[in-house]
Amino acid sequence: MIYYSLSNPSDKVDFREATIRGQAPDRGLYFPENIPTLPPSFFDNIEDLSREEIATQVIRPFTGDTLPDTELQRIVSETINFDFPLVPVTDSTWSLELFHGPTLAFKDVGARFMSRCLGYFVRGNDKPVTVLVATSGDTGGAVASGFYGVEGVEVVILYPSGKVSSVQELQLTTLGKNIKALEVEGSFDDCQQMVKDAFADPTLQQQLFLTSANSINVARWLPQQFYYFFAWQQWADKTHPPVISVPSGNFGNICAGLMAWRAGLPVQHFIAACNANDTVPLFLATGQYRSKLARPTLSNAMDVGNPSNFVRILELFGQQLPQLKQTLSASSISDAETVTTIKDLYNNHHYLPDPHGAVGYLALKNYLDWHPGEKGIFLETAHPVKFYDTVEEVTGEKIALPPTIAPLLKREKQSKKISPRYDELKDFLLSYR
Repeated sequence: MIYYSLSNPSDKVDFREATIRGQAPDRGLYFPENIPTLPPSFFDNIEDLSREEIATQVIRPFTGDTLPDTELQRIVSETINFDFPLVPVTDSTWSLELFHGPTLAFKDVGARFMSRCLGYFVRGNDKPVTVLVATSGDTGGAVASGFYGVEGVEVVILYPSGKVSSVQELQLTTLGKNIKALEVEGSFDDCQQMVKDAFADPTLQQQLFLTSANSINVARWLPQQFYYFFAWQQWADKTHPPVISVPSGNFGNICAGLMAWRAGLPVQHFIAACNANDTVPLFLATGQYRSKLARPTLSNAMDVGNPSNFVRILELFGQQLPQLKQTLSASSISDAETVTTIKDLYNNHHYLPDPHGAVGYLALKNYLDWHPGEKGIFLETAHPVKFYDTVEEVTGEKIALPPTIAPLLKREKQSKKISPRYDELKDFLLSYR
């Protein structure tokens, strides 16, 4: 598989090079030269396949000959060694729970896959790799967990001060060792821009071996297709594909779902469920794309005003808005609606969502109200305990602490505060080594 830069299609690399680089030197995101399709027999027999068999068949065309089969199988097996249950919530809606991994968030899949790919690709390198990543919440913890202790890899995580939950902050700031956390006095968009500036800085590139673990990296983005296929494997009515609602911030997750659809996965429709950060809903309504400053919300991992991965979605549809709107719609859900939805699901349906899942559920419910007879899935992207300060206040009930969370509460935060200026990030990267 060859990947090209969306800013310069003549810049072409294989999966290994795209993973190591993170993004192209011209700041463009890498995109596969062709979208593989799966044979009908794959879907006919999907209920008889193991998750490892499904994931390996899905991802193999994207890795090409950069990973031996035995290595790819090992990486896949270690990436998805936890559950992905499809849980009924109402008569017409199901929750695809993606929080059963080590950091209780959907990003465990991409972070674990990428960390193992990168660890394989840099074996024998004489210069350590620095993984530079911006997070609006869950990415930081997943990347920290995935790369913790990986030989030859240093991780630097930028996160917006005061704009991630207390549990999220502990997950990304308490590991130490090869994990460094920078607390940026700004927004996620500031963090993301600083990371992009670092990759575009030729002086820094000469002195450091830099890559990214955000969903701009193909090895983080593409394996997110896996759980859409796992959902279809569990979907009972194979004659009636589901509508799928995806809580969307940087749009890597829903873009992976659309890639799965292009590969042949049966899906009736996709909904990008957004919070008050409504850049994409407004674009789909008006045809005018205008990035905004990110607004803080209860669903903080989606607080993105200029989603990087949306350019990939546009590329997937040939930059044709009418074709895109046939498959994808978008909805903006307020914090007040999020709170009401958490209460409704907990009190009336005995299901406890996190704020992101609540946004996904309400966007799906609103769509189904206008399309009677359809049924759908919303992605529950994080365990509600990661947002216990919000969820417990809404429900009035304590959330039982999962075994992976209780030890975190006893650990001490380790981070360095910086302003949202690129020169401060650059000085840190050059000085701490």
